[in-house]
Amino acid sequence: MTKARLAVLGSGSGSNCQSIFDAIDQGTLDAEVVLVLSDHENAYILERARKRGVPVELLDCGGFKNRFPDESQAALATKLKGLGVDLVCLAGFMRLVKAPLLEAFPRRILNIHPSLLPAFPGVEAWKQALEAGEKEAGCTVHYVDAGMDTGEIVLQTRVPVLPDDSPESLHARIQVQEHVLYPAAIRKVMGME
Repeated sequence: MTKARLAVLGSGSGSNCQSIFDAIDQGTLDAEVVLVLSDHENAYILERARKRGVPVELLDCGGFKNRFPDESQAALATKLKGLGVDLVCLAGFMRLVKAPLLEAFPRRILNIHPSLLPAFPGVEAWKQALEAGEKEAGCTVHYVDAGMDTGEIVLQTRVPVLPDDSPESLHARIQVQEHVLYPAAIRKVMGME
């Protein structure tokens, strides 16, 4: 079986992308990242990819701050198909994916989210959990659909909320689990387990 060909989309530091790179290096994920894309030219995820020699591209979002225009998604779908991408991994990508990309990669787009979905979709989910007085938080890898963090759950990991947790300390502990969960979810979706 050939290695799974992955494309990673991110808007920030790319620590989950790094966890994918690390799993590949450790031999626990039989995959190759063929392209890393970001909607922010200074996003550190691009630097992580460059250091590995992985091609990077800046996404053209038509000048929109939050929207991901259909024409941009259609162009991306064509590019990823041309590269033979098997799975698209969103890693801190802060725009909603819609029909052009979803139709090109049905049940082949994953996202990781820092909550036990369906609880606390959207931004800063760890803060939402703390503000709600939850005793447990966590992270979820799910299939991407047209909603915000509403797709079918692939895997979840629970993280206890400690009495003295700050948003930062809770988020840091959730991220540790994210870095284990994402490669495991990729293995599961790609039938490697």
